[in-house]
Formats: sequence, C-alpha cells, structure tokens
Amino acid sequence: MKASATLRKFITGWSALTVFGFIVAVLIAMPVLSVFSNVLVAGTSDTWSHMAQTVLPEFIRNTIILCFGVGLGVSSIGITAAWLTTMHDFPGRRFFEWALVLPLAVPAYVMAYAYTDFLQFVGPVQSWLRETFGWRAGDYWFPDVRSVGGAVAMFVFVLYPYVYLLARTAFLERAGGMLEAGRSLGLGAWRCFFQVSLPLARPALVAGTALALMETLADYGTVAYFGVQTFTTGIYRAWFSLGDRTAAAQLAALLLGFVILVLVLEHLSRGRARFNNTSRQAGPPARIELVGARAWLASFACFMPLLLGFLLPGGLLLHMALIEGDAQFGPRFLTLARNSFLLAAVSAVLAVGIAVLLAYASRLARSPVPAAANRIVGLGYAVPGSVIAVGVLIPVTRLDHFIASGWESVFGVNPGLVLTGGIAALVYAYLTRFLAIALHTVDSRLGKITPSMDDASRSLGHGKFATLRRVHIPLLRGSLLTAGLLVFVDVMKELPATLVMRPFNFDTLATQAHTLAADERLAEASTAALTIVAVGLVPMFILSRQIVKTRGAGRARAATVTPEAAPLTRDGMVS
Repeated sequence: MKASATLRKFITGWSALTVFGFIVAVLIAMPVLSVFSNVLVAGTSDTWSHMAQTVLPEFIRNTIILCFGVGLGVSSIGITAAWLTTMHDFPGRRFFEWALVLPLAVPAYVMAYAYTDFLQFVGPVQSWLRETFGWRAGDYWFPDVRSVGGAVAMFVFVLYPYVYLLARTAFLERAGGMLEAGRSLGLGAWRCFFQVSLPLARPALVAGTALALMETLADYGTVAYFGVQTFTTGIYRAWFSLGDRTAAAQLAALLLGFVILVLVLEHLSRGRARFNNTSRQAGPPARIELVGARAWLASFACFMPLLLGFLLPGGLLLHMALIEGDAQFGPRFLTLARNSFLLAAVSAVLAVGIAVLLAYASRLARSPVPAAANRIVGLGYAVPGSVIAVGVLIPVTRLDHFIASGWESVFGVNPGLVLTGGIAALVYAYLTRFLAIALHTVDSRLGKITPSMDDASRSLGHGKFATLRRVHIPLLRGSLLTAGLLVFVDVMKELPATLVMRPFNFDTLATQAHTLAADERLAEASTAALTIVAVGLVPMFILSRQIVKTRGAGRARAATVTPEAAPLTRDGMVS
C-alpha cells in the first residue's frame, strides 16, 4: 500500500508534457523490446536452428571483419585529414577542410553501384587494361569489388567524415595551449601528436568510430548487392524468403547485441579518464606552413579521400545518368520521387514537432522522467533500420488484425490492414530511428536560450505553451529547419526499413535504385541514385558553412608558423 501510494503521488505530479514524453519513450522502446521478446523462443523455430548451423557463423565472421576493417580505415583517414587541415597550412587546405565532409551525402549502397560499374569486367578500368596491354580474360588478376574487402572500402570512403568532424573539433578546442606546453618541454611534432593531441582527442575519435561502426552494422544495400552475408541480409531472407518472423527477430536481436557491444566498448574506452583543457591559451593552434614536397603530399592525402568518396562516384553516376539513365524517367520517376518526398516530409515534420515538445518538457520538468524519456529516444538512432522494421511489424501487425476484427464485428465490414497497409507503420519506424537527430538538434539550441526569457514571458501573463509559441519557436526557427532537413535526408536514404515495411506497389527512389542494381541495370539505377545524392548534398553544404564560420572565427587568433621561424627536431620535423 505504501509503495502504491508513493507511485500514485509520483505520477500525480506529472504534467501533460511529461506524460507525452513518457508515451513517446514507450513507443520508441517498443520495437527493441519486441525484438528481444523473441530471443527466448529459439527452440520453436526450425528456421533458426537451420541458420544457426549453416550461415550464422558466416554472419558473425563477416560482421567482425567489417567492423575491424571499417574501424581501422575511418580512424586512419579521419585522424590524418583532421590533423593536416587543423595543424598545417598547405595548398588547398581551406577547400579541403569543408569539402572532406561531402562523402556523407553519398549512401554506401549508391557508392557500391557506381564502383561496381567502374571496376567490373566490362567496366572502363578493366576494358582499358585489356586494350592497352593486349590481355585476355584469365591473363591477369583483378580484385573483386563485390566482396567483403570491397564492402569495407565502400564504408570507409563514406563514413570517415564522422571521425574527421569530431577529430577536427577536438584538435581545434584542445590543441592550442597544450601543444605550446608540449613544445616548451622539447617535444617534436610527432611526439606532440602522439603524446598530447591524440590522447586528448581520444573521446571524440572513439565516438566518431563508434558512429561509423553503427552505420556499418545497420547497412543492408551494400552488403546485399555485394553478396556479403551479414545479419541484415539474414533478417531480410528469413522474413521474406523463409517467411519466419521469429527467426528474423532473433537475428535482429543478435545484430542489436553487436550495436550494444560497440556502445559499451566506446563507454569503457573512456574509463574514469577526464580530458579537460587546463591551458589558459584559448583558440585554435598555430598552423605550421608546409612547403615543397611535404605540402603537396599533404594536399594529396586530403584529395584522395575526397576523390574516392565523392568526386569519382558522383562523376560516374552523373555520366551514367546523362548517357543512358532510367528508361522510366518520366511518369514512373515522378511517382517514385513523390513517394520519397512524401515519406521524408511527413517524417521530418512529425519528428521536429515531437522533438520540440520533448525538449521543452525536459526544460520545464521538475522530475527526472522527461530527461530519462529523452535518453531513451536518443538511443533510437543506434538501432539498425532492419531491427526497427522487424520490431515494428510484429506488434503493429497484431494490432492491425485486432482493429480489423473488432471493426468487422461492430460494423460488418473488414477495413483491411489500416496501419501496415499504408505508410503509418513505415513513418513510425522512421521516427523510431531518426527522432533522435531532431531531438539532439533542438535540445542543444533550446539549452542556449536563457531561463530569464521564460520568466519574462510568464511575468507578462503567458502560459508555458504560449511561451513556447511566442518566444522559443521564433528563436528556434533555424534549428528547427536544420533538424527537419537532417531527418528528411536520412529518410530519403533509408533502405532496409523501407524495403521491409513499404506498402504493396509503393516504391521510393531508394528501393528503385536497389531493385534496378540487383537486376544489374546499373545505368538505369543511376538516375534515382543521383537524385538521392543531390538531396543529401543540401545538409552537407550547411555543415560546410558552419566549418567555414569556425575557421573565420579563429583566423584572427591563429598565427601561421613558417619553417624558418620554427626550430627543427632531430627527426627533421618542424617542432
């Protein structure tokens, strides 16, 4: 009785916003709970037993290889590019420091289509080799891009900007005064990098790598097209080819276990270490001007990731779209574009609206419930789209059948599948995964609005909702547009959830590109793929403007150090 009274008193103090946040958190957590609820029924599925004995070891092996290769690749490229553009001056630096984020606009599966056409046996590279050297099939060896190694390369080219962005920010914020202290102790450039800058930037580097690994685990289009057996391809096969939803849910639970492992390792890597900047010198570090061969080597090191991750695949897609393109570019393409934009727009508007209410509830709340709800919502982005699709379809399908049977018993008419037969369930899946993006964007901006603005509004007689509408919304306008745009682009690119949950005869640009590429109609797939890339460029240009602004803000404080003004260490590096 005492416990129930305490619980009743606790709930009685909830506001409408707190209740709303709690309901949203439950809805976001439901797909994950639905997936895990099927783990305990493995013995009832013959499909699961068969897959565990045959393909499950391959799923695990390929997933580990992908994670190891992608983690090593994105950290190497991201750290190198961030260090060069932050700490050195060389030809093209100002261009590279913002252009290096552009590969994020290209989905990995789109890049896989472009490189397959470029590197396959009848592609331009191998055709040129045979014509130039007179080789025939079997006279030479050429690496197969449609392999585990090829998938690792696609993910590395696309995902290294995660590490680059976070590493660049860490180097800018922490490097200045700490590097001066290191140099005053006689440390050379290499020792300053390994003993000062890299350890201080470790949390950002690990976080960026973890983001890249979660995107790798969530991918379906690239590994399916390359024929690499992973958990996402197994989930799709178990659901559609074998018709066993229980086995699909169990594979989804294992995939989610890999994601949780990545998050746990990222958290444990920090331990109890603290990475505070105790230097009194604020602002960016002094850049070292590179000359001669070193300058051009730095330019080359920054140009290659941009070439392989954006310029080359983008050029290949543009060439295919202009030379051949989609034979159904007319009405069919307009229908696909309409479907994609409809899903993206509805999801973006709902995500921004819900994010505003959640962030505002956390701002006003006197209990820990809204903050806990927001943390649960924030975890949605870490869940792969295939896992969310399975987790949404199982309970929503049951609810659909319950609604249909109830409606038929009352009105004598079967309405069909109301939720899964339309886009409602698909939008729910999108919100489960991408609501975290909107919430983080809105919450970070809302936190910068001083509480005195709320006090002033209340002193004028405005309630909390009137304050939100008249004070906060106008101040948040830019952040709301950014949040909506980010969700819009992510929904446009999302493939696994759309493939699993789309209504009958309802295709999008992403599913059309995947279907045509799977049928080896790469030139026709280029039109839809290029459209997805073009839409994805919009937030990348916005992000590039932010990078340019941070560069301009620190330009007055960042002095350029020339080789003549800096002494050389024993290893020949500028100190």
